[in-house]
Amino acid sequence: MIEFIDVAKIYKTQTAVENISFKINDGEFICVIGTSGSGKTTIMRMINRMTEPSKGKILIDGEDIMEKNPVKLRREIGYVIQQIGLLPHMTIYENITLVPSLLKWDEEKKRSIAEELIKKVDLPVEYLDKYPSQLSGGQQQRIGVVRALAADQNIILMDEPFGALDPITREALQNLIKNIQKEMNKTVVFVTHDMNEALNLADRILIMDMGHMAQFDTPENILKNPANDYVRGLLGEDNLNKAKTSYNSVETIMIRNPVAINEAKTTREALKLMRKKRVDTLFVTDAKNVLKGVVGIFELGKLGRVDTYVSEIMNDAVSITNTTKIIEAIHLIVELGYRNLPVVDEKGKLVGIVTRASVVDTIYNNIIGGDGDD
Repeated sequence: MIEFIDVAKIYKTQTAVENISFKINDGEFICVIGTSGSGKTTIMRMINRMTEPSKGKILIDGEDIMEKNPVKLRREIGYVIQQIGLLPHMTIYENITLVPSLLKWDEEKKRSIAEELIKKVDLPVEYLDKYPSQLSGGQQQRIGVVRALAADQNIILMDEPFGALDPITREALQNLIKNIQKEMNKTVVFVTHDMNEALNLADRILIMDMGHMAQFDTPENILKNPANDYVRGLLGEDNLNKAKTSYNSVETIMIRNPVAINEAKTTREALKLMRKKRVDTLFVTDAKNVLKGVVGIFELGKLGRVDTYVSEIMNDAVSITNTTKIIEAIHLIVELGYRNLPVVDEKGKLVGIVTRASVVDTIYNNIIGGDGDD
């Protein structure tokens, strides 16, 4: 647990943070948000003593961080920044294992954790031998996330890590870090200036205003009950309107038993199924109905032949889980332009699909009220 007790940070000419108190539970994903100069980055940097508090106490698992060696403290806390910070003269493996090397881990243990983590961010093990300049910006950012996890720190600090990325890469990395955080039960403190990012990622959001804590609550409660006009302004009218929609899971609006094809089938069989079901896209699954990808009629048309296996030409599929809230699906479909989203269960099995039409119906019924005769 991280606990701030009456903490302030005072510089010569201004107070950056003034007498704030709050607790972060183990395994929580906390987003800290506010306008420029609100104190959000100061709060995060005080946790690992990159910035030291002027008064009050910060406790980690009941221990005052000011009583710990700052270098030792920082090695126990992962840190990801927007500029990525990969060392260009080191291989990806050396970058990932930088802190474990400082902690004197043996080579076998370092190699094992590096191979395990690079797979978690969907990059091949062979990339461990590459240098940062050989990777794209999005791939480098994935390595930055991995590096923060390599020493198995329980707390990860992230300072606007995806701000410089394009929207599609950013969305993919948001989903990735959230999934890894849940799987590995890490406590994440994530600074952002993007309210949509905070609403999508956070278990709770800490909203800062001129060094004061304006509100600290779940996304749902903040949307339904913004504390003041400042919070309303950060949320924006679009998000406030969306708050009127149901916070039920997408199971309540998804279409069950979507059209799918086994990865071992041929493209000829895929075309026949598309024609029979009158669809232009098929989800690809394995023998256990686990979602593996997606294939569309245009990919088949470009191929020029029908004797290839579906698994050889399928694309990755952006999916959501059956516990995803409707408001998150709205964000993906309406704001990021996905036409439909496959829904998977906790084992990755395909259980449904959320379409643009079903999202539009939900917005209409909940915001307008369903009186469609006017």
